[in-house]
Amino acid sequence: MRTSDVLVVGGGLMGCGIALRLRQAGARVTVLERSIPGAEASSAAAGILAPQWESDGPGPFFELCLRSRALYGSFAAELRELTGVDIAYRPCGLLRVAFDEADHHHVESTVGWQHGMGLRAELLDGQGARELEPRLSPQAVGAAHFPDDHQVDNRLLVRALTMAAARVGTTFKSGHVSGVVHEGGRAVGVDLDGEVLRADAVVLAAGSWSSLVQGVGVAAQAVRPARGQMIQLQTRLPVLERIVTSAKGYLVPRADGRIIAGSTMEHVGFDKQVTAAGLARILDMALELCPELGSAPVTETWAGFRPWTRDALPYIGEGPVPGLFLATGHFRNGILLTPITAKLVAQSVLGEKPSVDLAPFRYDRGPGTRS
Repeated sequence: MRTSDVLVVGGGLMGCGIALRLRQAGARVTVLERSIPGAEASSAAAGILAPQWESDGPGPFFELCLRSRALYGSFAAELRELTGVDIAYRPCGLLRVAFDEADHHHVESTVGWQHGMGLRAELLDGQGARELEPRLSPQAVGAAHFPDDHQVDNRLLVRALTMAAARVGTTFKSGHVSGVVHEGGRAVGVDLDGEVLRADAVVLAAGSWSSLVQGVGVAAQAVRPARGQMIQLQTRLPVLERIVTSAKGYLVPRADGRIIAGSTMEHVGFDKQVTAAGLARILDMALELCPELGSAPVTETWAGFRPWTRDALPYIGEGPVPGLFLATGHFRNGILLTPITAKLVAQSVLGEKPSVDLAPFRYDRGPGTRS
């Protein structure tokens, strides 16, 4: 018996965002989540919205990230109107710091090609960087300033987006999805704890667990977990105004004096332990960037799994069989890409032409798309 038009496998930001857009278009949607919606990668991230810092160069992926960043102001306002939750969207800017001349040449190159695209980016020497962030290490030789890279409090975003999806009428159901059910050459539902739930369309948005769902038609190792460990420090007053990063990691200052420091990148399966070596690397990075943090208490540590793909690109849009749609593999950019992915996947499910060419993000794409 079909009780939903669309079944969404995964209750993180991707799943809830897609459900919100589909419900707003009139579809009946059920989100299937094995535990608490948003409890995994969505809650474990730092909330950085920084395509200019993250990118290796121009191309389809960079354009997708820029489009999604541009949606965040209105996305935050929409969620606040729907739920009353302020997701702490802050257009704070980002400073990518260099500690040697070779790294400074690298950031200079980044500023150069981004200027060529008409984007705001500024190359600074060490003194100029410390004028923006006075508590930055005296060892910094320079930095790139990206004033349009921003941040959001991802835990507040999780709360707001799950509430918004529920407010517009999304059904949430807990359980373990073992596989996608096929009939007549198309996806017609899923197996949830031995019960078959039927629908016109199935959306796979299960993050690092996507490859464990049978019947998806994507290689078993296409999406793998990449562990990232994190540390939260607390300062009495904010010591940084901007996100500050280096080749080794990042510091994300919250308005209340918290500093989110991260992160490791480890292929250890689904082992979510926080390790001494991981914490040591993060703390070394934090103190190199901002020595004043040496007196800040550590108030929380955690780890989460980024959904890694071999080319570091997500799978977005139509899947290998009719009725199956993909929204997974967003790796380090899941928070950033939530608004645009929700829009594009909803368009695909509803039979509309997506507003972005999704060919670079297909399940059967060739090599060489990443940039």
